[in-house]
Amino acid sequence: MKKELLTILSLLVFATAFGQVTDTTITDKNIKNKILDDIQVSLESKTKALDSTVTKLDKKVDDLDKAIATSKNASDKADKLLERVQALEKRQTTVEENEMNVYQANYQSAVINLVSMDREIKPLILFNSTRDFFTSLSATSNPMTYPGYQVWYGKFSEYIDKQKGKEAGLNVLSSLITLTGDLSKGTPFSGPITEPLFNGIASFINTLGNSKKELRIESEKMFLLTAKISQFTHDKDLIESEWGSITNELEELQKHYDDILKQNLKLLSIDENDFKAKFSKENDANKRYEYLTLLKLKSAELVLNQKTNNSKEWKEIIYFQLMDVQALKLSFGRITFKISENIARYKILIAKYKADPQIGGEVSKLETKLTDLKETFDRAFEPIDYINSATRMYKVN
Repeated sequence: MKKELLTILSLLVFATAFGQVTDTTITDKNIKNKILDDIQVSLESKTKALDSTVTKLDKKVDDLDKAIATSKNASDKADKLLERVQALEKRQTTVEENEMNVYQANYQSAVINLVSMDREIKPLILFNSTRDFFTSLSATSNPMTYPGYQVWYGKFSEYIDKQKGKEAGLNVLSSLITLTGDLSKGTPFSGPITEPLFNGIASFINTLGNSKKELRIESEKMFLLTAKISQFTHDKDLIESEWGSITNELEELQKHYDDILKQNLKLLSIDENDFKAKFSKENDANKRYEYLTLLKLKSAELVLNQKTNNSKEWKEIIYFQLMDVQALKLSFGRITFKISENIARYKILIAKYKADPQIGGEVSKLETKLTDLKETFDRAFEPIDYINSATRMYKVN
């Protein structure tokens, strides 16, 4: 589980190694949105002008049809027929130009969204807040951090060592402790070791007579604490088991993203190392904006070149790139949504145990760290926005 959590920390995006979380993320979003807005404004302006031209040409054709129908002069009718053909040809050229504009704008949007994801997937994730929260979560699951437990456990451990040769159950417990690690150093009290541990504590308590009344009372208290922490750990592990599938999805998304990015950089004749240097690793926001502007221009040029040099298949080539990027964005939205849901499950876990007189104090300390984690995540990611914007990212011609 620790390995999976660390994998998540290295795959999700939203904090940098220096803790510059929100500012960097918001800046990147603003840069991306500025470029995308420019693309849409430009398209709307071109579309409006071309629609006006089509409307005028349609009216001209209608007027010519009426004139041709009423004309009695063969030469005049022939001139008007030629003029009508020219108007229809110009109309077709205008419609094709509008189609080209839409494909260019859509591919520009796809490329800007695609490369922007590079700065969302690769940086270290949840670096500050997550590290703090999960460290505290692990400490809450460790009974050795609770007052009096470590001293009591030392006495219980002595009992195991003395009696393990006489009781099979204690011998099994001793072997499991050796196998799983020293419990006094934080090995979780959960899983297969739980039953032998509980049986061993019960056996220890039963050996304590009236002469050791205080130790018996303390042992019963620690037995109850152990049981509560074991249950807390069990409930926590149910939540953390979900990180495994999230990790796998993120790894697959990363691989798929890298493939699609390389494919589009190749189409745009952009060197991958140049892209990394001038965008992925560039710290100057203005330079990143300039690079995205360059990519916007190159994307439009690519669509035009594809149509010019590959008139039969150009639409199909561009269409597949559009769909790949849209699918990536939807996948990213769904994964971030799952992460958000899983983080929210910790809130339910804390609420369940924070009123407990023994472990509630430690559990309550997690609330502030969880709130910080959730707020940082929400500022950096908007899962529903990813999903909604993915379904609306292209103009339909």
